[in-house]
Amino acid sequence: MGGIAKGLLSAPQGSETLVERLLRVSDEALGAHPTVLVGEASAYAALGIEVLEDLPAGVGPLGGLCALLDAGVRRETGAVIALACDMPFVTKELIARLAAHAPDAALVAPRPGGIWQPLTARYAPAPALSAARDALANGERALYRVIERLGAGAVELPLEPADAPLLRDWDEPSDLDRP
Repeated sequence: MGGIAKGLLSAPQGSETLVERLLRVSDEALGAHPTVLVGEASAYAALGIEVLEDLPAGVGPLGGLCALLDAGVRRETGAVIALACDMPFVTKELIARLAAHAPDAALVAPRPGGIWQPLTARYAPAPALSAARDALANGERALYRVIERLGAGAVELPLEPADAPLLRDWDEPSDLDRP
């Protein structure tokens, strides 16, 4: 993205950055809740939000998920929600549904086209951390391996056809040109 941290890109139809927009819609959906940034977050220092370093570092998104889940276990939170910072269209309604659906599940995530969305997901920290550590111990770094290990504890968040565009992310400059 031209050397710009994706979360600092301008959100569509507004004066916020992507990360500011996600913080706002999360607050609107969940009320007061602790928020953390995971991974290399020096670009976001001005936001004044707690940062968790990947655990372990150097293993990609799985290290970030492990850090989030570990913090959830240590803080004894009932659930954590993982949201990628490059999703400009996620709504407070989608986040609220994610938070409320199947409250006893180890994971709740959308699965459009049969593909789990592990960075738009709610996790029960203890079982998910165990599954993530098991994946790492077996040399696996893909997030879907964690979901596989959760088995029947992974529950799909039902989506309406209108929800699919809400899950789009911005991975390359040409993504910014798509409505």
